[in-house]
Amino acid sequence: MCTRFVYCGNDIITGFNFDIDLAVWKHKVIEEKDRFYIGILRPDGVYHSYHGVNRNGNVGTLLYVHGNPAGGYRDGHDCMTIADLTEQFIKAQISFDGVLQIVKSKKIVYAPDATMQAMLSDVHGRTLVIEPGIGYREENRKYSLITNYSLLNPESTRDFIVPGDDRYERALQLLDSYKNGFSVSDAFTLLRTVRQEGAWATRVSFIYSVNERTVYYAENNHFEQMQKFTFPFA
Repeated sequence: MCTRFVYCGNDIITGFNFDIDLAVWKHKVIEEKDRFYIGILRPDGVYHSYHGVNRNGNVGTLLYVHGNPAGGYRDGHDCMTIADLTEQFIKAQISFDGVLQIVKSKKIVYAPDATMQAMLSDVHGRTLVIEPGIGYREENRKYSLITNYSLLNPESTRDFIVPGDDRYERALQLLDSYKNGFSVSDAFTLLRTVRQEGAWATRVSFIYSVNERTVYYAENNHFEQMQKFTFPFA
């Protein structure tokens, strides 16, 4: 589970709830000079940056989705996994325009062991939704929002909607109610509203403000214990 949004008003603010089963995945929050990210431990022993922010304003996140055969993993020069694409974007190894060229020229597939879709955004508020096996959509609107179901082909994941899971609808209603003054505080209110509990509880919530070059984050639904990380200018 996870929830991700971008809001373009007086500030460009992105928000993300990282919901994960601790019995399956190990993670930790990592702050570096050029990156803030939720590191996911992989079999290679590295905490990979599949969800994070680069100092250049790139924000990338992966969200679990029920897979479709067309997006199944395969190797080849004409393919790229959604995990590799997202991490390279967060590392600033690929620009937003570079990602656009890749999704137009290569087949984007799932990782070998996980079915994920992505939302990528840049410092200008441009947003890209990528769904392996389905396609992609570039958005440049007031706000963009994604959870764990397909936006590009809703019927493909409609049967997998968990009863009572109305995170998308509640977040959409909140985003639609705000004007240009949408703030970091408003963003945390939204994430708090759609937080998860139980096995797939919200483990990390983060907000990135382009104007402030700052990430605000809370762990394990302790929104009253918000922490702050600001990217240096030099």
